[in-house]
Amino acid sequence: MTSESGHVTPMLAGPGRLIVITGPSGVGKDTVIRELFRLDPSLHYSVSFTTRPQRPAERNGVAYWFVDEGRFKEMIERGEFLEWSTVYGHLYGRSVEQVGAAVARGEDVVIKIDVQGAAKIRERVGSDAIFVFLLPPSRDILDRRLMERGTEDSTSLGARRAEAAAELAEKDKYDHQVVNDEAPRAASEILRIIEADRAGRGAKRPRG
Repeated sequence: MTSESGHVTPMLAGPGRLIVITGPSGVGKDTVIRELFRLDPSLHYSVSFTTRPQRPAERNGVAYWFVDEGRFKEMIERGEFLEWSTVYGHLYGRSVEQVGAAVARGEDVVIKIDVQGAAKIRERVGSDAIFVFLLPPSRDILDRRLMERGTEDSTSLGARRAEAAAELAEKDKYDHQVVNDEAPRAASEILRIIEADRAGRGAKRPRG
């Protein structure tokens, strides 16, 4: 996978906040984020652009914004992505304009991303975002979660474990570290972080 941040991004101006949630593969980011949105439906999820083919059941703008490779590369050249990456031959990225517009409206925007992508976003926005690193309760539990997914053969599982070890070594670079022992508890802790930030900037949870 390759990942780039592109051009320098102006600060995200507005009453909202960008919340970047990352962690190693298998730590349970999707489950925690689903629980977080259940606890606070006012949160806004950042939808990625991708060149991956759209599947029959997928709706454009829900799971992804689907574009062709030519348009995606034009967006890269114009510096329109907070971060972009190539995964299994397809391009993925998040729009600066869409995130910035949501923040300007006063929405708190959640991005779920891998550790390398989170580092690229941190380079671009610095202190204009909350960065949360999800941790497993232990390395043994993370290894078990990776095995239970059943998506890896022995070779790729070994590579995933090595990658996870390298990613865990980055945890101290993040504003907040949250252990995902139980998804509801971890989501509640992240929400407390968000609410403390809202209180500090005089923001209130938007009404649904």
